[in-house]
Amino acid sequence: MDSINEQQIEENHKDLIGSEAGKKIKELVDKNTTCYFCTKLTTGEPLRTRPMSVQKVDTLGNFWFLSADDSHKNAEIQDDKYVQLLFQGSEHSDFLSVYGVATISKNKQLIEELWEPLLRTWFTEGVDDPRITVIHVKTEQGYYWDNKNGNAVAFAKMAVGAMLGKTLDDSIEGTLTV
Repeated sequence: MDSINEQQIEENHKDLIGSEAGKKIKELVDKNTTCYFCTKLTTGEPLRTRPMSVQKVDTLGNFWFLSADDSHKNAEIQDDKYVQLLFQGSEHSDFLSVYGVATISKNKQLIEELWEPLLRTWFTEGVDDPRITVIHVKTEQGYYWDNKNGNAVAFAKMAVGAMLGKTLDDSIEGTLTV
């Protein structure tokens, strides 16, 4: 019996490099700016994972978050700068895994650029709260799972494939190297 990938009629794997990879990262993150932010990757301990909201992402695969300087996350990044970001944009598509290097700063200009009033929930003194830090994550590598033609077409192909007993999957996946 053939594997699922060998049964595919259409191309379902495409690795993306450079600006094409960066644009795919931004496209997927723009669909859902909340991710699971994982730390302690290289310590041999269980991952520490928490939801985080991306304040900014660019087409070069750079991410910016705001975080408190006294948070466990910041302490963990000081011990191990490697992080994993996991995104799910919708129920059946727009999945993204990013592995990168995190750095922490107190760049006031960047804090002001990334600030949103809702953040006052965590930073009660507002944009001038002395605990605010910027976490910058530079993507080293990533992997995506998506569909090529939108969720409606993907669902229709799956339904027809199920009726015909053929793999008519609209999915596409691949590595991301920025």
